[in-house]
Amino acid sequence: MHQSNIAHLKQSVAPYEKTDTKTSIRQLFNTLGPFFLLWYAAYLSLSVSYWLTLPIAIVAAGFVIRTFILFHDCCHQSFFKSRLANDIVGTITGVLTFCPYEQWKNTHNIHHASSGNLDKRGIGDIWILTVEEYAAAPLWRRVAYRIYRNPFVMFGLGPIFVFLIQYRFNRKGAKRKERINTYVTNASLVALYSLMIWAIGWQAVVMIQGPIFFVSGMLGIWLFYVQHTFEDSYFENEEEWSYVKAAVEGSSYYKLPKLFQWITGNIGFHHVHHLSPRVPNYHLEKAHNATPPLQKATTITIATSLKSLRFRLWDERNKTFVRFKDFKSLYRQPDSMADNMKITLP
Repeated sequence: MHQSNIAHLKQSVAPYEKTDTKTSIRQLFNTLGPFFLLWYAAYLSLSVSYWLTLPIAIVAAGFVIRTFILFHDCCHQSFFKSRLANDIVGTITGVLTFCPYEQWKNTHNIHHASSGNLDKRGIGDIWILTVEEYAAAPLWRRVAYRIYRNPFVMFGLGPIFVFLIQYRFNRKGAKRKERINTYVTNASLVALYSLMIWAIGWQAVVMIQGPIFFVSGMLGIWLFYVQHTFEDSYFENEEEWSYVKAAVEGSSYYKLPKLFQWITGNIGFHHVHHLSPRVPNYHLEKAHNATPPLQKATTITIATSLKSLRFRLWDERNKTFVRFKDFKSLYRQPDSMADNMKITLP
């Protein structure tokens, strides 16, 4: 992509970076209000049948996803004009979504600055190995990677590990502000759930919050995974990497039915978001529709996105994701693998 085209693309999106405070406040009400009402309805339904509670909890999980998008906008300072307002609302919604605001903000900004850069992986992203790296990896690393990339692990155990365990601890080298925010989030979670257990009992809390937590966590990881894991995504080494190409070519347009698009806060327009994180969620679709080059981004639907479950390794030579099965069929003789691939393994 030529430099002039890059500049023009950024200029085209710039008008949509403006925050509308009224819209942001309205989103808080139409997101948190239904969530709390659904939570209470789920509690009342326990006296009728748990089979009634479960669907209510699943719908409530959708509003947790939407709450996370508001939290996400706060992290990018795009939800309110005031940094303080973003920090306060971000911390509160972070408690509701089990995410420490400062920690997630910092790692997510690193993700934006390095998405698709093969030389800057490891923070705020999903573990991806190239074919060459997998070929050179020792057995234990291959096994660990296969376990990690297993859908039952990534989307089944992943929500529990990431949201319930990993986010309870500070990162190595985290600055004081980030560490304190993590402590505040953890203390708030303890206080909130202690109060809830005191009020309605631990059994009711687990029966309601359990499915809400798991379903929202699973869908959250899925949304993040699927919008960067598609067949012709974008990954390059540092010297060839481009921020704009990574945004437009390495982030998909997840075309969802209108109801799902609303509940996921337009995050399906992920290519627009990566190009300009300062565009609030309620302007993403407008930016997409008004900018023809962005409409050329890879479009996936719910049906086609399921194919991403097969993608395991990034093939640098062919610029595409491949399956483990493909790796086996292409490189059946490990001893001559380096010669076949015409590379020197470290």
